[in-house]
Amino acid sequence: MTSDDKHRNLDLLQRTAGMTANQRLVVMLYALHPTDRAGAVLETAANLAELVGMSPSVFSRTRRQVVEAGWLEESDRLAHIKYYRLSPKATGENVVVALRRAT
Repeated sequence: MTSDDKHRNLDLLQRTAGMTANQRLVVMLYALHPTDRAGAVLETAANLAELVGMSPSVFSRTRRQVVEAGWLEESDRLAHIKYYRLSPKATGENVVVALRRAT
């Protein structure tokens, strides 16, 4: 992990200060877990839940709350399995695209 990654993760931890402990844990898990090229964590909810010591149902409910709050977004779907990645809100990316008038 580079120094920039550490600063980015500490910034994310600070920006999630108003969330519950479980919500912050889920966000940070996605921030720290290996991802594919699109930024998706290719791991099942059951495996992620086990990694942080949550029951699968608590993990899924908490992840749903984090998605609804805009910190995670669905990235890919393989059959019935959904994969998630950090959203631009979580990464701090500015994704506003300037609009131009149609001529």
